[in-house]
Amino acid sequence: MLIADMTDFKEAIAFAQAAESKWPTSMQMPDGQFVMTYDSGETPPDNEVLGPVTPRGGASGIVYQGDTLLAEWGETGRADMTFSVAKSFLAVLAGLAVGDGLIRNLDDKVADYALDADFTSEQNRNVTWRHLLTQTSEWQGTVFGKEDRIDHHRVIAPAVAQAAKGTRRTLGPPGSFYEYNDVRVNRLSLSLLQVFKEPLPSVLKRRIMDPIGASSGWRWDGYRNSTVSIDGKPMVSVPGGGHWGGGIVISARDLALVGRLVAHGGVWNGAQVLPKGWTAELVKPCPVAPFYGLMWWLNTDRRQFAAASESSYFAFGWGSHIIWIDPDHDLVTVLRWIDRKQMSGFVERLLAAIAK
Repeated sequence: MLIADMTDFKEAIAFAQAAESKWPTSMQMPDGQFVMTYDSGETPPDNEVLGPVTPRGGASGIVYQGDTLLAEWGETGRADMTFSVAKSFLAVLAGLAVGDGLIRNLDDKVADYALDADFTSEQNRNVTWRHLLTQTSEWQGTVFGKEDRIDHHRVIAPAVAQAAKGTRRTLGPPGSFYEYNDVRVNRLSLSLLQVFKEPLPSVLKRRIMDPIGASSGWRWDGYRNSTVSIDGKPMVSVPGGGHWGGGIVISARDLALVGRLVAHGGVWNGAQVLPKGWTAELVKPCPVAPFYGLMWWLNTDRRQFAAASESSYFAFGWGSHIIWIDPDHDLVTVLRWIDRKQMSGFVERLLAAIAK
């Protein structure tokens, strides 16, 4: 339901609603396969679903300029899967770990933290926290039954695949190659759990969601096989997306709160919720992937959206789910279940409305 005077935004809203994702509301294809693994072209056993799958709602969105609500449509209070938006949440949590001194420096080798044996091999011993956060780690191994090979040659960026997704490739040294790899993201999530020694959903709720006034309706689902022991206590390691089920299930309104926190430099009602300077760290371009920061997408050279300001940055989730932060216009926009290929049309229409 629209709750503000949005005459100027009607065209943009109508466009977003007409551009709804083609994914089935059941999240299952006719053959029973999870739509995410189907879209990824995965076959057994790579496509095995490990976490809960939540049927989806319809297209929705919300737009803020500063602290002013400009537009809202659809079921913005409904909690839905958000897929890789969870990666951007992991980067926010990593900032808390840095601020707490649990991670001393992003360029430290993860092996130096003696978390487990996964960083002791010749391939993995030089992986840093920054490598994991920029998806350039080239980490090799298996996490909760999923081998890193599953996402070799996966293309979610301005790139061309050299072979079919899931085809094993020769790995380079850490930091040499960008690859959107959900197994390695899950390894980052597990590593953050090990340094916090507290389940990440608990850290997120206590340190971020509660202070910014989020609802109680969000959750972060793990896998059926992702329970680990931390100091003798069983804890669920949560995935950085919904690739094989699970992940963050959350409303557009709560996503907008997180987007506004990041847009405001981590400050909420005068309190520094995120470490000072961390939100600037999130958007520093990765040397080998200048369109990517610390698990936030950038609009470098306006390669994501030509109409959006180059300073814009985004949390993206398959399906599609988008937090778009535009510092030039002081905008925070959340879109749920929009066809990613039509997102640029929405951007153009929203900015045209803002310019009126």
